[in-house]
Amino acid sequence: MRPHFFERTRFAACAIAVSLAGGFAQAEPAHGIAMYGDPALPPDFVSLPYVNPDAPKGGRIVLSEVGGYDSLNPFILKGSSVYGQRNYGYESLMGRNWDEPFTLYGLLAESVETGPNREWVQFTLRPEAHFSDGSPVTVEDVLWSFETLGTLGHPRYHGAWEKVETAQAVDDRTVRFSFNTEDNELPLILGLRPILKKSTYENRPFDESSLEPPVGTGPYVIADFEPGRFVTLKKDPDWWGSDLPFNRGQHNIDEIRYEWFGDSEVAFEAFRAGEISSNREGSLSKWKTAYDFPAVEKGEIIMTEIPHQRPSGIQGMVMNTRRAPFDDWRVRDALIHAFNFEFINNAINAGEEPRIRSYFSNSVLGMSDGPAEGKVRELLEPFADELLPGALEGYALPVSDGSEANRKNTRAALRILADAGWTVQDGVMTNEAGEKLEFDIFLRSGATQTVNIAELYAEQLKRIGVVANLVTVDAAQYKERTQEYDFDMAYYIRYMSLSPGNEQNLYWGAEGVTKPGTRNWMGMNSPAAEAMIDALLNGESQEDFRAAAKALDRVLTTGRYVIPIWYSPVGRIAHKAELKYPEGKTQMYGDWIGFQPDVWWIEP
Repeated sequence: MRPHFFERTRFAACAIAVSLAGGFAQAEPAHGIAMYGDPALPPDFVSLPYVNPDAPKGGRIVLSEVGGYDSLNPFILKGSSVYGQRNYGYESLMGRNWDEPFTLYGLLAESVETGPNREWVQFTLRPEAHFSDGSPVTVEDVLWSFETLGTLGHPRYHGAWEKVETAQAVDDRTVRFSFNTEDNELPLILGLRPILKKSTYENRPFDESSLEPPVGTGPYVIADFEPGRFVTLKKDPDWWGSDLPFNRGQHNIDEIRYEWFGDSEVAFEAFRAGEISSNREGSLSKWKTAYDFPAVEKGEIIMTEIPHQRPSGIQGMVMNTRRAPFDDWRVRDALIHAFNFEFINNAINAGEEPRIRSYFSNSVLGMSDGPAEGKVRELLEPFADELLPGALEGYALPVSDGSEANRKNTRAALRILADAGWTVQDGVMTNEAGEKLEFDIFLRSGATQTVNIAELYAEQLKRIGVVANLVTVDAAQYKERTQEYDFDMAYYIRYMSLSPGNEQNLYWGAEGVTKPGTRNWMGMNSPAAEAMIDALLNGESQEDFRAAAKALDRVLTTGRYVIPIWYSPVGRIAHKAELKYPEGKTQMYGDWIGFQPDVWWIEP
């Protein structure tokens, strides 16, 4: 589940809490559930800790998107759907408190209960919960939603459903799921599944792209849309959950409109012209130089920076190991050495953004550069024969002197390629079979900064006789081809949370080598990675959990699948002055509070 960008869906699917408490306190119906120990908020809490419970209601916000969409079914693999519709039109049995690593509180469900070893979970629906058409949410809807999503829905829903042994109605408001696999996180993952109305699909297939939106229970409904151009969501005046303490201070704005643009520069110009309410800025250089227009100078646009403590995640150029020559880790290692990060970072960010050093860097879950020790080493040693150099001994990304020549790392890249059977012949990197080291870098059109990075990298590769062709396509083609893994190298982003778990199988599991639509773009097939994910899911303490995360981080990073770039330790968002958010509220994900319109409001 990812924050906008995002990746919010990806965060909402994330996993294990890191509470110091051990064991499972759940033994009878309760208002919430934590991975370990008890929820921090009491049964009679009045609101989540990071909202303004008295925020004004009303107003309209206009947000920009790049690309287009052709579907209003956000739960399947086919088609390009609408991020906002998925997040604000549908609800799950339980909702996440972003102030705790992984703790859920009742949403559609008024209570949750688990077995002593979490071998089953039981949810009891609120009697007042109903869909936007006024019909009640029933046990039948819940059971149908779980099975349908788990079999016909997007692959992200399949893994959890495969671990369900039985799903049954206990009474007219209670459902129970029993498991066939030990997975301490599973009760929480099921609590986050969206609930849809069964009868909506009596006369149409669920797994086909459609412009007829499913019926949901969320705060917003689709008021108007034009495929590829805009979607307008309006607050449902009869939303069943408006008075729920969990929702207090959230979903304050009456209308959300998403406008689509061909590329990010056109979208930014629309923001400058006042047509868009806010702009989340990913480029530090642009943040410093492009926001000098009159609305900013007059105070009509506010530039806000919100710090965070979440992991860096991974962002950069991913290499598809399903294809030669990326199936050879030495080639991948050489291409990482040839990437002159310090020079590119200076050219684009004046050298001010920190580099992503591992998948969980910038957090307590990140690996160290030195040798693996203690429990981390214990987890990795059984896989010593398959691990790549650095996983046990210690590993750090190459660092250049910042000059364009990058001589030290260029020499290292040439030496590594020679070990792999590649040498420069007549100015071209060639192997013993006479094949040239040439590949495409697959990019989405309109992503200006990404294209700039790729252009600089391609120029660097020429120094060692490697040819990288830049191929840009529209958003629809980009999604289609990356879902089928039809690329050599591509720009890749995976956001991580402080609570990784089941979603890691979708990211790195061996099933994704051939199964379309997973996040395993690199095609990695690593028993070590899957074992570390199992350790994440079944650890008995915070120490076990952190060791498993650090061990997984070592497997991923030393696998040399991605050429990392940088991350931002703050979220940057420029917005109209009338848009307000709850400043000063503690919130562990920090800049998640910058996602709009979740906890924002419009000042009257």
